[in-house]
Amino acid sequence: MNILGFESSCDETSASVVCNGREVLSNVVATSLKDHQKYGGIIPEIASRRQLEYINIVTAQALTTAGLSLKDVDAVAVTEAPGLIGSLVVGRSFAHSLSFALQRPLVKVNHIEAHVYAGYLTEKNEKDRDLLGEFLLPAVGLVVSGGHSSLFYIKDFSSFRVFGQTRDDAAGEAYDKVARILDLGYPGGPVIDKLSQQVKDNDIKFPCAPLEGTDDFSFSGLKTSVLYYTQRNAKIGFSVEKVANAFQESVVNVLVRKSIEACLKKKVFSLLVGGGVAANSTLRARLSESAAARGIKVRFPSLPLCMDNAAMVAGLAYHLL
Repeated sequence: MNILGFESSCDETSASVVCNGREVLSNVVATSLKDHQKYGGIIPEIASRRQLEYINIVTAQALTTAGLSLKDVDAVAVTEAPGLIGSLVVGRSFAHSLSFALQRPLVKVNHIEAHVYAGYLTEKNEKDRDLLGEFLLPAVGLVVSGGHSSLFYIKDFSSFRVFGQTRDDAAGEAYDKVARILDLGYPGGPVIDKLSQQVKDNDIKFPCAPLEGTDDFSFSGLKTSVLYYTQRNAKIGFSVEKVANAFQESVVNVLVRKSIEACLKKKVFSLLVGGGVAANSTLRARLSESAAARGIKVRFPSLPLCMDNAAMVAGLAYHLL
């Protein structure tokens, strides 16, 4: 079954063809990131206008790359929510129209649940990674992105139950805000991760709210701690690299601890991680090491599939359909 998927929840415009819910035949992403960088964040009006320009183009390229035509499409999938309203309308309107014209089923997909599923996807002609043989459901899902930090219990791919989430800032949002404090530009995740790798010994520590007894996260206080530290030390100077490292260590530590604790509490030994922050090198290394020590199998998507993309939407749609 070939499903043509669309993702337009934020500033990316993406179209993808996925075969049988796993093999990515094409995944085309157009981004308007450069248009937003000078503002230090996403401007919804700019995002939706660019998506109107891009969506026909990415669709045509996705079909060409997959070696298919519209008549070969068995179903159409689209991100239903959450996301920027104007951006979602562009993708949903296009997908609805295409589904109607082709007389093919339309599958509406939750954007966050699709991020969890991204680790199950394989690239075109990629050797099977024994995901079905080794990575069994039920699983715990961790989504860490610019808008969300959530823990899911996944009984199967039509049953996602949230049992933990951020009470204020999402992890990716905290990265962007700290990058702004340190004047590092937007987006903040990649540059903070890069600077953090340059630090071996660090005497700076930032607290991250533990929220003991819950599966929830809180990153607002951590961000404020970074702000107060930089203000106190502005005159005498401070190491941007060390501040970035201390911030990242605090975020990664709480994400790893809560994710592992959730798996043990739920008696689940499979962990799926998705979202933009899942591309963070320290998180990938630390979580993999901690999970392996407790016999938990952890699955990250490939780096391109950590970001917003239509392949994850088309892949999950296969199971929903």
